[in-house]
This record gives sequence, structure tokens and C-alpha cells, in this order.
Amino acid sequence: MASTANAAGAPALDISHRRVILASSLGTVFEWYDFYLYGSLAAIIGKQFFSALNEASQMVFSLLAFAAGFAVRPFGALVFGRLGDLVGRKYTFLITILIMGLSTFLVGILPGYASIGVAAPVLLIALRLLQGLALGGEYGGAATYVAEHAPHGKRGFYTSFIQITATFGLFLSLLVILGCKLWLGARFDVWGWRMPFLISAILLAVSVYIRMQLNESPVFQQMKAEGKHSKAPLTEAFLRWDNLKLVLLALFGATAGQAVVWYCGQFYAMYFLGSTLKIEATTTQLLIAAALLAATPFFVFFGWLSDRIGRKPVVLAGCLLAALTY
Repeated sequence: MASTANAAGAPALDISHRRVILASSLGTVFEWYDFYLYGSLAAIIGKQFFSALNEASQMVFSLLAFAAGFAVRPFGALVFGRLGDLVGRKYTFLITILIMGLSTFLVGILPGYASIGVAAPVLLIALRLLQGLALGGEYGGAATYVAEHAPHGKRGFYTSFIQITATFGLFLSLLVILGCKLWLGARFDVWGWRMPFLISAILLAVSVYIRMQLNESPVFQQMKAEGKHSKAPLTEAFLRWDNLKLVLLALFGATAGQAVVWYCGQFYAMYFLGSTLKIEATTTQLLIAAALLAATPFFVFFGWLSDRIGRKPVVLAGCLLAALTY
């Protein structure tokens, strides 16, 4: 890939890479937007779909439904990672974004407990599971796609833009929710909470259009042409100790800590401000949004830094800082 880039000239390479990053990142932002709407509206959703329970139980079961989406994310990564190895990154992207977008839209039109009884929370959890599966395939797939386009020595910097998508997705969901609240007023808690979910249909159309413009990853095309792509990636990853050891190190040594830092720092902070400190919901969301905006540039900075000093020092420093401050 480097030789092609040199032959074509650096400016063309830069434009091509910017397009890959932008297209991959925008689609993933919309997926995170869909996924985080539920977390941002957990209290209202609890009242709509778990109204047979007391207020505390409503919140608990609403959060359990939120957690269901996380529980299946590893399976989504396995299923769609396998599919990506078979048919390519581009088409897997399209499948994951369609599943996410349609599931989110259906949450917006799903009748509550008062209308259809226990079927309401059952269907809600089913849609959350579909969202989790889609995001599990989407996030890892987007990072892989961008990494396979990255020139030597810039992989951390390029894929850092994919990490921003989770922040922007939550930020976008908070802005849309705040906008709908200001527009609808008291009606928001009654039926207006559905509007951010329904708006996702517009984002879905934009995302699908963007994904259709992408070309297949050059690394995948080369592997397929040379017959080097794995015929049994799951078997090779999990039934061979040398590979499994790397999987476990990545899971428990890197991503597990990062997940705790992110979700405690954002969602637990949001719930604590609202439920324990009793701060008004709009103020809570503005505070979280401001914190996200302030933190966003550091994703790119530390991605860039990891290309220069290595991934391990950056990851360890981040986890240590979180352990001390939390």
C-alpha cells in the first residue's frame, strides 16, 4: 500500500485516507447515537415499559435492559467479524448499520406496558439485543477498516478518530434529546421521548448512503486475491493457544479497563447526578455534554502519541489515572 501511495503522490493519499476516516467515523457515530439514546433516556423508558414496578425497580430493570445490549456485543463482534472475513468489510458495515437503525426506529414506535402488557419489555429487550449485536460488529469492523487503510506508523492516529465516534454519538444523542425537550416541553415525558428514536431513520438513510460510497479494504482485497484470508478465523483465534493468549490479553488487559473507565465516567456519572444528587435532567445532560466536548481532542492526541511511544504506556497511564481519580 505504501508503494502505491508514493507513486500516486502524498496529496492524493491524504485525500483518500481522509475520505475513509470520515465515512467510517460518521457511520459509527450514528450507530453510537442509536445505542446511547436508550442510556440517556433510561429513566423515562423505565416508566414506559416497566410501569408495573415501583420507581426504584423501574430504573433497575431499565438499566438491565440497557446492559443486555452490552452482554451480546462480544457475540456481535464474533459473528460480524467472521462475516467480514468472508464477504468483506463494506458489506458487513451495511448489515450492521441496517440492523442498528431499524432496531432503534422500532423502539420509537413500540407500544408501552400500558398498551400491550409484558410483551412491551420483552420486545424492548429483544431490540436492545439486536442493537448490541450490531454495535459489536460495527465498532471493531470500523477500526479494522480504518487500520487497514492506515500508512505505516500512523495506525494509532488514524484509528483514534473511530474512538471519537463513541463520544460524538453520546454527544449527539444528548443534543437531540435536549432539542426535543425544549420543543415539546411537558409532552416529552409522555410521547416526545420517541422523537429522538424516530429521527434515527434520517441518520440511517445518511449512513447507508455514506457506506455505499466506500470501497473494500485494500488489505482484504489483497488477502483474498492471494488466497491468504483465514478459512476458519474463529477456530484459529480461540482453539490455538498462541492466538487465544493474544485474544485474552487484549480483552482483559486493554479493552476491559477501557470499558470500565468510559461507562463509569459517562453513564454512571449521569445517573449519579440525576438519581442521587437530584440535579435537574437538562442540567445533568448539559454537564455531561460539556465534559465530552472537553475530552474529545485527547482521543486524537493520545492516538497520535501511541504511534510514537507505543500503545502500552498510553493504556497503562490511562488506567492508572482512572484508578486514582475514580
